[in-house]
Amino acid sequence: MKKLILTCALVTLGLMSFAQSLNTLTAKEKKAGFQLLFDGKSLNGWHTYNKPGMIGNCWTVEDGVISFDMTKKERGDLITDAEFENYDFSIDWRISKNGNSGIIFNVTEDPKYGSTYNTGPEMQVLDNDGHPDGKIFNHRSGDLYDLIKSSSEPVKAVGEWNTARIVCNRGLLQQYLNGVKVVETRYDDANWKTMIAGSKFKNMPAFGLNMKGRIALQDHGNPVYFRNIKIKKL
Repeated sequence: MKKLILTCALVTLGLMSFAQSLNTLTAKEKKAGFQLLFDGKSLNGWHTYNKPGMIGNCWTVEDGVISFDMTKKERGDLITDAEFENYDFSIDWRISKNGNSGIIFNVTEDPKYGSTYNTGPEMQVLDNDGHPDGKIFNHRSGDLYDLIKSSSEPVKAVGEWNTARIVCNRGLLQQYLNGVKVVETRYDDANWKTMIAGSKFKNMPAFGLNMKGRIALQDHGNPVYFRNIKIKKL
């Protein structure tokens, strides 16, 4: 009995330690220059796209997680207050069954653009097996949406947490999913322009031009969850 109690206590302590480590920086990360973009308690530093200072009630924080609620009326992509250039960004995400969302980066915020995707590329967040986009070649989780298919698919099962990492550094773009590099390209050369010309973004003249911008979490109408949002300026 004593052994069982001790084991349970150790497990509880381990879970508490894990919970406390969410939305924090390790000593190593602090030394490397990372900063948190989500404090685990509030949406300070974020707002709804094209609504500075406002956050739609579809985005909430509970138990250290940013959640999207599709039933709410005040909708829109959640976007950082700050702009970033040359950075190493990471985020944990969990998608709902049959769900679709995305991480959109280098976004220009301006009323003349109706959506974040009018200017910013997207790292896809998707239930590959349940959502129709999963049947499209370069629309699956980890893909550079509608531009580059992931070199592999290390995505976890629906309902499990994944870690995405986006590195933009002086024209070099790298995307990682669960520690595996799945996309690498340049976003400042002729090939980049050719890819855009052959994509659904071809009629969006400002798409993919930015070397810096805001980072957005997409409202695609499906429940999605985010945590552990960090960035390092390069």
